[in-house]
Amino acid sequence: MKNLIKYIVIIAVFTGVISCDNFLEPIDENRLDYDFISSDPASAEGILLNGYSRLIDQFSFIEAATDDAVNNQLDNDFKRMASGGLNAQFNPASRWNNYESVLWVNKFLEIINAGEILWSPNEEINQMFYMRMEGEALALRALHHFYILQAHAGVGASGQLLGVPYLTEFIEADGDFNTPRLSFEATVQAIMADFDAALALLPTDYSDDPGAVDPIYQQYDFDNYQVVNGSPYNLRISGRIVRALKARLALFAASPSFLNDQSYYTMAASLASELLNTIGGVSGLSSNGVDYFTTYSPSTTDEMIWRGSIPNNVSSGIERRMFPPSVNGRGEVNPTQNFVDAFPMQDGFPATAANGYDPQNPYANRDPRLAQFVVRNGDSFGGGTINTGEGGGIDRLDSIPEFSTTTGYYLKKTLHPSVRLNDDGTAVGQRTYDVYFRYTELFLIFAEAANEIGGPDHQVNGITPRQVIAAIRERAGLDQPDNYLASITSQAAMRELIRNERRLELSFEGHRFWDLRRWGLSLNESAEGYFFNGTNYNSIPSVENRDFPSLYMPIPNDEVLRFPEIEQNAGW
Repeated sequence: MKNLIKYIVIIAVFTGVISCDNFLEPIDENRLDYDFISSDPASAEGILLNGYSRLIDQFSFIEAATDDAVNNQLDNDFKRMASGGLNAQFNPASRWNNYESVLWVNKFLEIINAGEILWSPNEEINQMFYMRMEGEALALRALHHFYILQAHAGVGASGQLLGVPYLTEFIEADGDFNTPRLSFEATVQAIMADFDAALALLPTDYSDDPGAVDPIYQQYDFDNYQVVNGSPYNLRISGRIVRALKARLALFAASPSFLNDQSYYTMAASLASELLNTIGGVSGLSSNGVDYFTTYSPSTTDEMIWRGSIPNNVSSGIERRMFPPSVNGRGEVNPTQNFVDAFPMQDGFPATAANGYDPQNPYANRDPRLAQFVVRNGDSFGGGTINTGEGGGIDRLDSIPEFSTTTGYYLKKTLHPSVRLNDDGTAVGQRTYDVYFRYTELFLIFAEAANEIGGPDHQVNGITPRQVIAAIRERAGLDQPDNYLASITSQAAMRELIRNERRLELSFEGHRFWDLRRWGLSLNESAEGYFFNGTNYNSIPSVENRDFPSLYMPIPNDEVLRFPEIEQNAGW
């Protein structure tokens, strides 16, 4: 094995994933050869840590390719993609390059399987490091394959529902990359198998609590255990995170566009409910789940299953992109009227005339989340009053190309309202962090899966979909009792409500683009706007048209041409 490569050079799976500029080139006086890498703990762990690259956070703003938003930048890739530009040569939503992270992980597994690294002279500590890091690697390999599957699964030219190639070994530069796609279900099973193997090795949580040690680690001295699995590692992938990821994968697999399979809904509901019961079930729903993005402190942990580190330094880059122009932002992502219409009235009933909605007073008596997620005409935000209608100056709809809103709205969700962008170019920033998985998503995974099994009141491990949706809507500030929820009796009606709650609660966190596809819903609903002309509000029925030819995304064309075993999805 030591002779496989002289220097560690992680090569991309398929052409174009990594350029020659990224190779780790040795220098004359400091050569890190394979013998060194395969025996030095810090160097080997550095390879594993590359597996944490390309994790998907909440800042992609891919909603601009859905009915929830448009991007006002004329050269924005998601705008081009949504407007008919998507093809096998141009796909800004592609995740094929996540195979690079897979290869890093496979190289690490190859190294530790040689058994030559001494993490510690203490035998127990050394053994536990091997266990934990192998578990991390297996979990990360599964996760990156899930990302690729989510973006590239589909019905192939052969008519079969296909997944993606599943790579379990490091491939040399001159190795065989011509690897066929597995079936969709075989890919799901391969991901699940890696997750399960990881669960046999990982602690549920990285903790300093002796009472929180999992059975697989109870044979070890606790002081030694803390060295390996103590709280300093609590942002690394853990057993709790893996269980949540398994629930996410099971729901994805069960969805109508894929397997439409009750057994996977059952798996998703069971996994989610078991994990939710560790935090108290429905009563454990975090109180700050609606505005988690305004609370940049460790107190966010009761909403977070997995997040990135909270930096010491402050920033304002996202706000500079998204704030309205009058407060020195570029107003880049504009929520649509379609999205605004999804918010119910204060009493929880849909926003229709029959339920008291007034199109000339459109924001009165609405779901409080609307004001928390969207900057509307007349709102105070970012240190100023934002008017998007007549007399609104540079904030007025379409007044400055590529800065002013195109829909009549600006984005507030995911932004910190205390950021200030000063006229002189300086800024008062705030701390921000990446979010990979929230408990609110897990509650919604449970609700969707359990409803698909048995309807609104189907109980799994003591929890029902109705209880989850009731808790989420009560937290949002809707009137109680929730008479609209009480009126929901059918599985179909609850399905629509759960999907709408998911649309609102997880908005602008990168979910809707993939949700529409897995649900098999229309991708081509035109983006709508709303404009105040000084006297009346008027709808703008088509701010931007959508033109997606398929629910399924293409495999990169150069991969299909170079490696004929890789079957392209139909229509691309």
